[in-house]
Amino acid sequence: MVTIMDVARAAGVSPSTVSYVLSGKRAISLETRRRVQQSIRRLGYHPNARARALASSRTSVVALVVPFRVDLNVSVVMQFVAAMIGAARAYDHDLLLLTKDEGPAGLRRVIGSAIADALIVMDVESAEPRIPVLAALERPVVLVGVPDQPRGLTCVDLDFAAAGAVTVHHLADLGHRRIALLGPSPAVYERGTSYAGRFLRGFNEAVAAHGLHAVSHPCEPSYDGVRAYLDQTLGADPSITAIVTHNEAVLGPLLSEVRHRGLDVPGDISVVAVCPDDMAMAQSVALTSVAIPSAELGRLAVDMTMRQLDGPAPAEIRLLSPRLTQRASSGRPTRSDT
Repeated sequence: MVTIMDVARAAGVSPSTVSYVLSGKRAISLETRRRVQQSIRRLGYHPNARARALASSRTSVVALVVPFRVDLNVSVVMQFVAAMIGAARAYDHDLLLLTKDEGPAGLRRVIGSAIADALIVMDVESAEPRIPVLAALERPVVLVGVPDQPRGLTCVDLDFAAAGAVTVHHLADLGHRRIALLGPSPAVYERGTSYAGRFLRGFNEAVAAHGLHAVSHPCEPSYDGVRAYLDQTLGADPSITAIVTHNEAVLGPLLSEVRHRGLDVPGDISVVAVCPDDMAMAQSVALTSVAIPSAELGRLAVDMTMRQLDGPAPAEIRLLSPRLTQRASSGRPTRSDT
């Protein structure tokens, strides 16, 4: 049976250091912690979980709060979840997925039951009603998303305002003058979800800076929703030559319906999407896209959580710069948009 002495010897540290890494009772440098954890995994060491929890008052569990709503794109969320699971395992922690729509009372219940050492919260609203409770919790909290008033909480996200601007800059550089935004479900805007509002703001500011004409409408995540959106948008203004879609669920239906209307992508309509790279590449036309870096965001959220578990850490807001990749779905307009 592998012992704590074996782990210490393999990692080149003392047995007490291994114990501190397992218990969290003392701050250990990130490099030493990783070396110990690598030795634990390589040797297959399994400490007595019950004894460890009793000794440290720690569960080695991080709770991820993400309600599975009808307008949520589950495949994208699961990319975040997979990245967080891998990152948590590297720290010898498990991830507990909480999918109920937890309000302030639900968060108190989770922490009060001592089932997790820390919280990572997704689906953050601009006027986030859970902020007072989250700020008062005596547990590390990391938000994937940025509310208007973070109240000293640590946040990480894609810079969605910059992402909205990047899509407009790309189309303006290609010569498009009349563009449209296909937004998320109306429920996402009604709920005041942070990323949707920030993206729309960046999009509109860039449109104004370039002197373009643009319209934006939400879109239900269904084929009927795409059809209604195109009727509303192209029906009112057939001179539109480009669509930015901030709605991963309708990428396939959008390309199909545009083609059904006798329009070519990108010959008649350029399309720029905001989505993970694999989704952009999997469409009938490879989509020019701004990547949603779910893997990087997931890892960062866990790293930020672990820094707080190691000891007091200053709150920070980290926004990842957007990355646009041009593919087959965008090009110079071939018809007049005036």
